[in-house]
Amino acid sequence: MPVKSISLSHGSGGALMHGLIRNIFLSRFDNPIIRGLSDSAILPYKEKIAFTTDSFVVNPVIFPGGDIGKLAVCGSVNDLVVSGARPEFLSLGIIAEEGLEIGLLEQISDSIAAAARKEKVSIVTGDFKVVEKGACDKIFINTCGVGRVVKKLPIMNISPHDKVIVSGNVGSHGMAVLSKRKGVDFGFNIKSDCAGLGSLLLPILAKSNVIKFMRDPTRGGIATTLNEIARARGLGIVINEKDIPVSGKVRAASELLGLDVLYLANEGAAVIIVENAAVAKTLRQLRKHPLGRNARVIGEVTAKQKGHVILNTSIGTQRIIDMLAHDPLPRIC
Repeated sequence: MPVKSISLSHGSGGALMHGLIRNIFLSRFDNPIIRGLSDSAILPYKEKIAFTTDSFVVNPVIFPGGDIGKLAVCGSVNDLVVSGARPEFLSLGIIAEEGLEIGLLEQISDSIAAAARKEKVSIVTGDFKVVEKGACDKIFINTCGVGRVVKKLPIMNISPHDKVIVSGNVGSHGMAVLSKRKGVDFGFNIKSDCAGLGSLLLPILAKSNVIKFMRDPTRGGIATTLNEIARARGLGIVINEKDIPVSGKVRAASELLGLDVLYLANEGAAVIIVENAAVAKTLRQLRKHPLGRNARVIGEVTAKQKGHVILNTSIGTQRIIDMLAHDPLPRIC
């Protein structure tokens, strides 16, 4: 896409800022709630709702399979979905660095609008600021999401012998961002799995009670997410290395770079806990959807090794999977 030569300046005047808000943002996100440009959005809720917030500072802002705009929408949508809620409304706060090209801002805004349409959410309030050169890296985005609760999924639902499912291949997002940032693609052309999970998971939640708990394994990957679950619930989790779905490209790139795929970020996969009797049904439902074709059972919950995650390795040994001590891939979301 050709990049326009006009760029943003810190301290842009009111008329210019108003024009930017109307021409770039309102033209893309228009709906009855945001149209009034009020200081707060009035949302039509009477029942129990879920509310989440997240900030996105990914570097680079455009990566194979997505960009910071798509990531912001899908990230907040997924946080609501795995909490058992149907996403409906988003806020959008954008901080842009002085000198950011208008063409890039428009490209990211188009991506936000496309992702919002696909996930059936409305952007109903927002804010836009320009800061001095060097005060941020091109563009940062904050979103807040609101949705109606379809089903409560408290962590206390989890019991020994429950099965752990991953809805798709792991590690693609972290490796895609790293390959673009460092120029170390190795010819693999790895793309981020960045996607909204509403169309995959909400129909299962609405029609059955098979899902007991879900989590979005973003920063720190499935290893960190499973540790958080084990510690919060006070139970152990045992997973099998041979059962973890990883694409051949991601596995090869991880081995070349000395990275553990279990700690790589995901933006289009979910960790799902179901009771043993519901595993076959859940897998059938997941695999009917393009985002769930590679869903696999990777392990189970146990009353032993409380608070720990144990990996049965492919060579027949066991090792403890710890929490992420430090992030090998900063700014992946």
